[in-house]
Amino acid sequence: MAGSRTKARKRALDVLFESEMQSRAVGATLDGRVAAGDPPVNPYTIELVEGVREHGARIDELLTEYAQGWSLERMPAVDRNLLRIGVYEVLFRDDVPDAVAVTEAVNLASELSTDDSPGFVSGLLSRIVEVKPTLSA
Repeated sequence: MAGSRTKARKRALDVLFESEMQSRAVGATLDGRVAAGDPPVNPYTIELVEGVREHGARIDELLTEYAQGWSLERMPAVDRNLLRIGVYEVLFRDDVPDAVAVTEAVNLASELSTDDSPGFVSGLLSRIVEVKPTLSA
């Protein structure tokens, strides 16, 4: 199961990243991927993308508030979208332990982004986990 969720997170990152790079609505990119069906889109990928879209304003607000010295625009696009997935899982998915959400995001940052990204992603998501009890969705 963990393997399929890891792949689902990576696909969700692809969809969010592609949408941003092409200035397309996330839904349009996701719908295109689902319609193409090659490869088939994992249901968890759909849940992640839809969740990030649905809660995007709140997620970006929290990232902006807790990313000390970093604006969303200054973050590498991969990191920004990984953080969105991570915050969504931490705050809105009761079936994903916080530590798993953080570890998965850090692993993807290690694989797909800059040398500094894993530490940045880990620090910011760990801070969100820390303040989670005080946050209202």
